[in-house]
Amino acid sequence: MIYDVSHRTIVRYTGPVRLARFNLRLRPAPWPGQTLHGHELLIDPAPASVQQAFGPWHVTRDRLAIGEPIQRLMVESRFTVEVAEPGFLLQTVPAPSVGQIRAEALTHGGLDALAPSAYLYASSVARPSAVIADWARPMLGDEAGVVAAGRALMAAIHAGFRYDAKATRTDTPPEEAFAKRRGVCQDFAHVMIVAARAHGIPAAYVSGYLRTLPPPGKPRLVGADAMHAWVALWCGEQLGWIGFDPTNDCLADASHIFVAMGRDYADVAPLDGVFHGGADQSMDVAVDVIPRQAGEQVSAA
Repeated sequence: MIYDVSHRTIVRYTGPVRLARFNLRLRPAPWPGQTLHGHELLIDPAPASVQQAFGPWHVTRDRLAIGEPIQRLMVESRFTVEVAEPGFLLQTVPAPSVGQIRAEALTHGGLDALAPSAYLYASSVARPSAVIADWARPMLGDEAGVVAAGRALMAAIHAGFRYDAKATRTDTPPEEAFAKRRGVCQDFAHVMIVAARAHGIPAAYVSGYLRTLPPPGKPRLVGADAMHAWVALWCGEQLGWIGFDPTNDCLADASHIFVAMGRDYADVAPLDGVFHGGADQSMDVAVDVIPRQAGEQVSAA
């Protein structure tokens, strides 16, 4: 499936701000089964400099510096991406057990951005919670297959939590969202991450997009009007990272467009930064993910 993606953000300040520095995490990082056909950033006012870097997680970051005082910033990210249907390995490779994954992850020697060891431990947002760990324990027994266990955990969140955009904020701790049994995709992903890590399964936070318009006869996925979040669980050397979407109770497939992966939302936030000034700010975001018509091609990147 080929998609044209547009993500437009407008930040407004109540007064001028100076020496603004912004981090953008909107350019998709490389991901298996996904091919990026070009990316462009439209920025107004034009920045004094733009520096691109990769890491420290599986993230491509564009860092902007704006010298003159501003009261408004517009950033638009545009790209075309081709996404293949996953699932072949799941049909041909036996999934290891939760106990096997725990043992493999602890002895894995990799230190790169996709190594499981980086996603085993607590992070700034996804902190340990005994309450969440106890709730998840029946689904994550040692003998359970790791993919089946991930599906069970995902389904339990989908069934037991209500999507409610007013219930939480971007800085709501996972334990608070868990207690409310309400939230948005970010909250559901954090709860699943805390639960999986508590039982030794490497778990990562994935940011990306969902197709805006569903295929004929299919329901529209929740969260398609903004950036979406789901969870990647490390399922061993052969299966690698597999995406689980607790908001929609499905594995990540060709309707999911990968952008970045980190320990939690703080590692992959689409836009953050600092400035001099005491102004309040507001933000408007508009996202479009439009599938190409069958047979419509794209040029090489």
